Amino acid sequence: MTIITDPRCTEYRAVGHPEKPARVQRTAELLREQKSLDLRWSEPSPVEDSVLLRGHSENHLKRLALAQDFDGDTPFFPGIGDHARRGVGGALKALELIRTGEPAFSLLRPPGHHATRDQAMGFCYLSSLAIAALEARATGIERIALFDFDVHHGNGTEDVVAGIAGVTFASVHQHPCYPGTGAGPVGNNCFNFPVAPGTPRVEWRKTLEQALQRLLESRPQIIGVSAGFDAYSRDPLANGSLEREDFYWIGQRLRATGIPTFSILEGGYSLDLPDLVLHYLLGLEGK
Repeated sequence: MTIITDPRCTEYRAVGHPEKPARVQRTAELLREQKSLDLRWSEPSPVEDSVLLRGHSENHLKRLALAQDFDGDTPFFPGIGDHARRGVGGALKALELIRTGEPAFSLLRPPGHHATRDQAMGFCYLSSLAIAALEARATGIERIALFDFDVHHGNGTEDVVAGIAGVTFASVHQHPCYPGTGAGPVGNNCFNFPVAPGTPRVEWRKTLEQALQRLLESRPQIIGVSAGFDAYSRDPLANGSLEREDFYWIGQRLRATGIPTFSILEGGYSLDLPDLVLHYLLGLEGK
């Protein structure tokens, strides 16, 4: 497996904001120290505007350079457009690698699954996984499935891929919760699986299984994963109930599909994030 990262992604922060990119540094350190996985390391691919414009408007790309906060949760930082592009580049590199048979995990900030076609929100500036899916469709992949297990609804991914032939999206998320969307399906290719706050982990797992089975019905050639670790029972931003063993199980279930799978990091705000990521990767690799 290849881990895609770039130390520059830890260079932005806001005092008191829950999005602390330094968690990526700690996660990378743990992964480099562990002995169970045979890991290779890579950097994100460069990203052309033409690729971004498949998922975003020109006005949105211009807005990323304007030194004004996007909303109360999503500040402007100097160079945030470059950070966001590297996030997309990580997803594109992961896609490139999985097409050669090499599983990959993009360990970068900022996340992407809340960024809609025209709006940065929820700590997200560019819709990384959605753009990777559109790149896959434009370059010969007929069917790709997107699986989002972040505790928050992947509204940005949904906004970008809704109605796109050959792309099937499923999000398992707490509802009600930020951003308030995801109560039901959208169009004929976006399927939402809301879970009530405090749902026991065994029931949360059943919902994850239902979502995965719905994706498998689309007979995908590749699965792209928005791997969010904030449904963890001790994450400060929501009311999930999953434990590290459950993230290992998610990795196992994806491996059991036999379908080439790549993943990108979305949420996860507890101090245990490095351990949660490691267990997910152990499951993916069958260790």
